[in-house]
Amino acid sequence: MSDLSPQRRYAEHVAVVMSGMGLAPAQGKLFGWLLVAQPPWQTSAQLATELGLSKGSVSTGMRALETAGLAHRVPLPGRRGHAYEVRPDAIIRIAADPGRFRVFRELMAQGVELAGGERSPGAERLVVMRDFYAFIERELPRLVERFEAEYGRKESADG
Repeated sequence: MSDLSPQRRYAEHVAVVMSGMGLAPAQGKLFGWLLVAQPPWQTSAQLATELGLSKGSVSTGMRALETAGLAHRVPLPGRRGHAYEVRPDAIIRIAADPGRFRVFRELMAQGVELAGGERSPGAERLVVMRDFYAFIERELPRLVERFEAEYGRKESADG
């Protein structure tokens, strides 16, 4: 990998880290590249060339990143077509989604019921996880508000 540009090495590293979180390697590469690319918007052809990915992998990967709210399409300056770029508030969109934590809290609550209630043998791990997810779900909006106040950033309202 030593003959790769620093940006490509960074994208490869992001892919490794994000694959450990369940993201496909191509999606991680795309996200990593878009974080450091200049210009910040990149066409599908540029992404495929720079990352050594097929057009199909770029298309599939970018669709997944768009669906997750990490990237979005932007019109090409002075040309037809579109490019992709990472949303400046991408991590806030992901981290601040209370629905993610609500789903896990609800799963853990179902597990507690299945185990026979909070005081049942074996339910302790489910109760701790349920309570943790409830705590995160409750506190996360306040953390985002504090971040926005402290750093002067606000989630964008566009989709």
